[in-house]
Amino acid sequence: MLLDPVPPGTRPRLSDREATPPEHLPRGDEAHEALATLMPRLVERQAQLYAEGRRALLVVLQARDTGGKDGTIRSVFGPLNSQGCTVTSFRRPTELELSHDFLWRIHQAVPPRGTIGIFNRSQYEDVLVVRVHDLVKKSVWSKRYDQINDFERMLTENGVTVLKFFLHISREEQRKRLLSRLQDPKKNWKFQPGDLDERKLWGDYTAAYRDMVGRCSTEWAPWYVVPANRNSTRDLLVASTVLHALDRLDPSYPRADPAVLSAVRKFS
Repeated sequence: MLLDPVPPGTRPRLSDREATPPEHLPRGDEAHEALATLMPRLVERQAQLYAEGRRALLVVLQARDTGGKDGTIRSVFGPLNSQGCTVTSFRRPTELELSHDFLWRIHQAVPPRGTIGIFNRSQYEDVLVVRVHDLVKKSVWSKRYDQINDFERMLTENGVTVLKFFLHISREEQRKRLLSRLQDPKKNWKFQPGDLDERKLWGDYTAAYRDMVGRCSTEWAPWYVVPANRNSTRDLLVASTVLHALDRLDPSYPRADPAVLSAVRKFS
């Protein structure tokens, strides 16, 4: 059930066909049941990470519009203890943020030790939107791949495990989701006229996403491409991969202070 990381230096195709999960993977009710079975283990691992307080986990989510970032956060990370879990959404930079280097606002949101942090969009906007819309010169954004890799290496060397998920949907699936969003009063507030303009740039974004993954999937901070046309399968794949990373970290509850144990014995 685990996703394979994109090997360093590999530029994925990101074809529409690859956005549909393989037939052998669970879907629908089967995937929901598998996720429900997995979640208690994920909750327990988060509790151990929080109690241990020595390391952190950073989960980066990138996707096209309607790709499922919000849904993944609700389904996979919603059940976790909010004391040990933070969600940061990166929108258009403010004037203050633009007056600093592009990683300044990102570094401030890195989760502290003991917590899981989720980035809804991330540092990668500065090699995606910025590139596609020519907001800065190529000579500027093209250097950012190496700068991001160095930044993520620094995080991992300081106890932050970095997992990056690209939620990959097809063009036709996005069309269906945009139409559904327009027709649903609970969702149509999310729709922006500019969403259609962005859709016209599908090919430009595909090239940018391919370079993002190909240049920045590293041994210390791998990218995972998630076939995200089916929400239930998407959530299960992300949750399984996050749990596997926590199992590798193997956090544990710290031992009680001897004075506390002595007091317990006296109380008994």
